[in-house]
Amino acid sequence: MVLIGQDMFIAGTNGPASVLEWSLAELVRNPHVFKKAREEIDAVVGNTRLVKESDIPKLPYLQAVVKETLRLHPPTPIFAREAMRACQVDGYDIPANSTIMISTWAIGRDKSYWDKPLEYNPERFLLADDPGKARIDVRGQYYQLLPFGSGRRSCPGASLALLVMQATLASLVQCFDWVVNDGKSHEVDMTEEGRVTVFLANPLKCRPVPRFTPFAAAAAAST
Repeated sequence: MVLIGQDMFIAGTNGPASVLEWSLAELVRNPHVFKKAREEIDAVVGNTRLVKESDIPKLPYLQAVVKETLRLHPPTPIFAREAMRACQVDGYDIPANSTIMISTWAIGRDKSYWDKPLEYNPERFLLADDPGKARIDVRGQYYQLLPFGSGRRSCPGASLALLVMQATLASLVQCFDWVVNDGKSHEVDMTEEGRVTVFLANPLKCRPVPRFTPFAAAAAAST
């Protein structure tokens, strides 16, 4: 039971931490995306209170930012499944009891499914002329985007993780400007470190510059 609890705790923190680091790194590298995310939050939430979890459904661009991060930087890039019986997939014979390794990392960068797959572009999930992309969910129902796996053995904490990641990222965007390289450039080393959960090989180092005081706003909201 101790090991199971430890596994659940590590799985529940490593994944969201990885996605938040990658999200912030991409926002720093793409200031126009950061600007749009902030403008959306300011328009919906205003500047007198801190963004809340209940605001997330009203922030489609922020949700698209997280989707795009999960597409390019899935926290678990490979997961395994076992073939319960012999079958054939795309012309390949799969013997029964075979272990199948599925690369969500490769699927998210496959040009057969994504236009300009290596480009960080949250708008791809909001295109008015392609409503199908806007409906893409990350919980395993759309096989071109599987950051949490799919089926009965998909991540049981996907919905909670999404809510935590979206709300946390929203507050980071709302409350701070983020400065790297002393503000001289927006270049970030995006080299990946390969392990069960993929992080930046060189951890993101940036300086937060407050633009909104969340503690004062939270105190005012509670009175």
